[in-house]
Amino acid sequence: MVIAITGGGTGGHLSIAKAFGQECKKMGIHTLYIGGTTGQDKQWFENDTQTFDDIIFLESTPVVNKKFIKKFSAFFQNIKESFKARKKMKALGVQACISVGGFSAATGGFGAIFGGIPLFIHEQNACMGSLNMLLKPLAKAFFSGFEFRNAHIMPYPTNEIFFEKQRIRKKLRYILFLGGSQGAKAINEFALKIAPILRENNIIILHQTGRLDYENTTMQYKNMGFEITEKLEDITIQQNLHSESCLDKDSYKILVFAFSKDMPNIMQTADFCISRSGASSLWEGASNGLPTLFIPYPFATKNHQYFNAKILSDKDYALLYTQKEIEEYQPLPSHRYSRYNIPKDTTQQDLEYNNIYMSNDNQKRESDDILERIFTLNLTQISQELIQYTQKNGAKMILDKIITICEKK
Repeated sequence: MVIAITGGGTGGHLSIAKAFGQECKKMGIHTLYIGGTTGQDKQWFENDTQTFDDIIFLESTPVVNKKFIKKFSAFFQNIKESFKARKKMKALGVQACISVGGFSAATGGFGAIFGGIPLFIHEQNACMGSLNMLLKPLAKAFFSGFEFRNAHIMPYPTNEIFFEKQRIRKKLRYILFLGGSQGAKAINEFALKIAPILRENNIIILHQTGRLDYENTTMQYKNMGFEITEKLEDITIQQNLHSESCLDKDSYKILVFAFSKDMPNIMQTADFCISRSGASSLWEGASNGLPTLFIPYPFATKNHQYFNAKILSDKDYALLYTQKEIEEYQPLPSHRYSRYNIPKDTTQQDLEYNNIYMSNDNQKRESDDILERIFTLNLTQISQELIQYTQKNGAKMILDKIITICEKK
């Protein structure tokens, strides 16, 4: 069988494309990836022949948020490029096309329709994207991890490595700041604001800044006296050396990086995460059992990041704050947090810490202060609930359904 996978633009869509591509490879399915020349598609897949058998990039153009004339111009550009996609799919004998959304999906999606190739759509967010809404009536089937009318509700196609790396968190030693594939200035500024308090409480920072804000963020950390590394092993060795004592200021290192392909290991190391709530970031963290405070990107189309995060926060599986709340937040005086300083001497002390500071009763009396809420969370309980909530093999289950539908033609 030959399947085309189309879509991208940003990391969330691309990670789904990768998950489908890897699963197709396991199932012996020949794959064609159709991406765009703008966005991050080339950065992810230009030379990724381990995931896809054939790869093409077309000049797809975003339509959303453009003015009237430019919107029509972009639309017709995508239609023109879609005939190139159709030609490539026909040449390879593609039997099904999966759209993972994002503006890069337009050429492949329309190309499949024009070529009479069955189109299958995966909606990754809690609010349907404009392209998916347009193409849904023409698709053979529509899949999502969220509730939509006439949709096949399936587990999110998370890369299996996040399940393989999952663990139950017991105490707060490492905190990860994650701004999504493009970084997030608001999260970077929040990290810098609370970094001195985290250091005083022996909590090690893991921080993905994004490329645009990397230099500015690292400079500000250095101005506050932080020693920075880009190697995860430096951080884990540091914790092991000081596992029975507090970290002194001179030996305290933090991990700061613009972008990393080692996110599964970084995420596995973290005990708590502060993150945007794009669908892939949300489900990868949940699959890993990583408790998270979500700060949705306020300008996302239809505010979909807020509604993504609300799915978990409504179940008490995550914290949810708006960007405005984060920007206005001022920590309490540092001595107010000293009672949460994490004991590191023995397993018994770890248990005492969990019992005293992370009990359900304490959650019921939770503070309005963001850091106090983080420090008093029952990480173990949330981690266990996330692991139970998420399901493996999302990509395989969707592909099996697609194959069944195609065989009934």
